[in-house]
Amino acid sequence: MIQLKTMLNCIDNSGASVVECVANLRMKRHAKIGDRIIVVVQKQKSYVESIGVASAAAAPKVRRGDIRHAVVVRTAKKLQRKDGHVVRFDDNACVLINKTGEPIGTRLTSIVGQELRDKQWSKILSLAPMHV
Repeated sequence: MIQLKTMLNCIDNSGASVVECVANLRMKRHAKIGDRIIVVVQKQKSYVESIGVASAAAAPKVRRGDIRHAVVVRTAKKLQRKDGHVVRFDDNACVLINKTGEPIGTRLTSIVGQELRDKQWSKILSLAPMHV
């Protein structure tokens, strides 16, 4: 259950590490896996190399304070599937997307929920290393 002021981990390589939910586009009380939300970047990943200079190739696509759209890919709240399985993840996580629905990052770092398949987020599923 993702609601206002919920902190989520960002699992793509867009440059954000932790984001905060500021709006739910589902117009219900809370967002679930596969729902679109609006987030603010709270913590930015550091892309500093060992010599102390950031390279231009590793420049982040988002900065701290940016307002972006995102898709919820994991929730810590238990979710019961139609086949009877109950799934619960360790944390809340999201993937940043642009306004057309394409992911901003080019790589996902961890697993995503299988409910994305039902909501037609196939691009995110193809980038994920595994979906549970």
